[in-house]
Amino acid sequence: MFEVLVFVYENYWRGDACPQPEQLGRKLSAQGFDAEEIRDALRWLDGLSLATQGVQLARHADEATATVTLHGIGDAVLPQSPDSMRVYSMAEQDHLGAECLGFIRFLESSGVLPAGMREIVIERAMATPGDPLALDELKIILLMVHWSTGIEPDALVLDELCDDTTDRLPH
Repeated sequence: MFEVLVFVYENYWRGDACPQPEQLGRKLSAQGFDAEEIRDALRWLDGLSLATQGVQLARHADEATATVTLHGIGDAVLPQSPDSMRVYSMAEQDHLGAECLGFIRFLESSGVLPAGMREIVIERAMATPGDPLALDELKIILLMVHWSTGIEPDALVLDELCDDTTDRLPH
């Protein structure tokens, strides 16, 4: 499924540029993807579309941080307090694993993953198979959430999400 998501990310500039699911399914099939992978990816993309439907981005005056505002059916979700802490359920801990949870925390503490977007990322990560989720798969999910919302990630974040760290030497 993740190979299909990467193909979609690389070939469609934004989520709103992506064709309808039926047409996308035909294009993916023509590219040689397995029918089951296509079905899983289309189902996942449909859930992503629903999750990001009411997302709005607001930049603070200093332009260094962003706030993601989620709108439900007529009501805005209250923003997270700076003193609050996200507590992960056992199912989330098991599915995401320590490496993914640490990466999410790193992005949060860096100010590049607002609480609203974090919740979308976690919800979409929980909709994927496999325990625990691999860090590379979480990075794909993060890219797809940005892609779907039209919120372009910071250049350093994009580099972190797309960088292959297997050849990186630790200092």
